[in-house]
Amino acid sequence: MTVTAFRHRPEPDEVARVTATAAELLEVLWGRASTAPASASQLRVLFVLEHQEGINLRTLADSLASSPPSTSRLCDRLQAAGFVERVVSPTDRRELRLRLSGRGRAFLADLRERREAELRAVLAGMPAGKRVALLEGLDAFCDAATARAHDGVSDSGSRTA
Repeated sequence: MTVTAFRHRPEPDEVARVTATAAELLEVLWGRASTAPASASQLRVLFVLEHQEGINLRTLADSLASSPPSTSRLCDRLQAAGFVERVVSPTDRRELRLRLSGRGRAFLADLRERREAELRAVLAGMPAGKRVALLEGLDAFCDAATARAHDGVSDSGSRTA
């Protein structure tokens, strides 16, 4: 399936459309690598905690663009599943810090392995030169997306979990 025929210098709108299509196809592929027992919202929590070990609930809620009560309920379910631990802050005993448990880390590692297996199957069907081009493009995309994420830039004012 060809998503688009590129001009020499594709415009951001065209690249955004193709990237969105690729992301949707990734979701379909990753659907084969089940995320059970965690929902998509719970996965977002796990990914944030993996990179921001020991943050408090308010910081997590801000990272998710969610409300603290919604985020707290997500963490309650993740704690009940054994994926998240709440620990007392060493600097303020009234504050709880959140971190991934060993089980949470193992779950993410297993999920990533299953997702990568699906991706390897797709990538194996691509010519080597196209894989190199994809890797270079994705590397640049990740750099730009990381910079945007760290700036806290968002076009959406909605706050959901």
